[in-house]
Amino acid sequence: MPQRRLIPITCSDILFEYKLSGKGIYLARYARIIGWGKYLPQKVLTNQELERLVNTSDAWIMSRTGIRERRIAADDETASSMAVHAARAALKVAGLEPHCLDLVIAATCTPELIFPACAALIQNSLGAKNAAAFDINAACSGFIYALATACQFIAAGAYNNILVVGSEVYSRILNWKNRNTCVLFGDGAGAVVIQASDAPPGSLSFVLGNDGSRANSIYTPGPCGLNKGPYYITMNGPEVFKFAVNVICLATKQAVKAAGLELSDIELLIPHQANTRILKSAAKAIGLPLEKVFINVDRYGNTSAASIPIALCEAIEEGRLKEHDHLVLVGFGGGLSWAAMVIEWGPRPKKL
Repeated sequence: MPQRRLIPITCSDILFEYKLSGKGIYLARYARIIGWGKYLPQKVLTNQELERLVNTSDAWIMSRTGIRERRIAADDETASSMAVHAARAALKVAGLEPHCLDLVIAATCTPELIFPACAALIQNSLGAKNAAAFDINAACSGFIYALATACQFIAAGAYNNILVVGSEVYSRILNWKNRNTCVLFGDGAGAVVIQASDAPPGSLSFVLGNDGSRANSIYTPGPCGLNKGPYYITMNGPEVFKFAVNVICLATKQAVKAAGLELSDIELLIPHQANTRILKSAAKAIGLPLEKVFINVDRYGNTSAASIPIALCEAIEEGRLKEHDHLVLVGFGGGLSWAAMVIEWGPRPKKL
């Protein structure tokens, strides 16, 4: 259901959809994606090249992950610099100048600085001088957490134009001698521009969750903790695999139900791109045919908070989304966290 807020209605508001209830008149504000962009570093690291770095093989990686290659950031690239490339592409599609942005939200757990926020660096690089800026760290679920936050700012009437970015440089926190983790991850960034609209389509529902009792299943120690480095990612692969399949299925079904839809109404599922085996198992558990599940993990590996916006961009570029299609974004990650969102796809709305 669209988010609604209680406000007084005047004659000038007649263009807005409104609902009557026993508590008053609610003005519907819809959050719609009007721009999208992605950035992948130029350097490609193939499985064959990894065979020379660590005790592994292309056959071993493919059979367990479905990943053929991944992108690796250059020495002078950071989460914020990659995010700026993706953001500029998204703003160009949206036809929006940076000074029109009200807010910048960056989803990342690999920022170049502890503070200020990665979003602050992005805001400055873009010249989005009128925008507030902050980060969200929900690991691989981060982009949907950030997107849901942006939608709530729009629903509340606080902002009209919001940039949401997911950007990661996991290559900087990998132990390149550990074949259980170094083969899985890649670097990249994806961005969307969210705009308020007075009419559907737009975001229909979202589900967010976290189980902090399982935080040790996948984590990276930080410089302010007891661990003094190196700050490599640590993961319990079998436990994360089982959790991921179950939670993708659960969160998808919950979000679809919250949107007042059936699974048969969903035209496309874009999951967090972690592992082909996970995605195929989850699709089977949900009951969705594999042709309705977008998968590009074979080319980029797991790019954490960047994986869903990158996949969304590619789905759009490939013509996988049509007006009024129902789309599900679903992710899971460290926390252990999970998130899902249902979106009705549509044309750009008129500016408010």
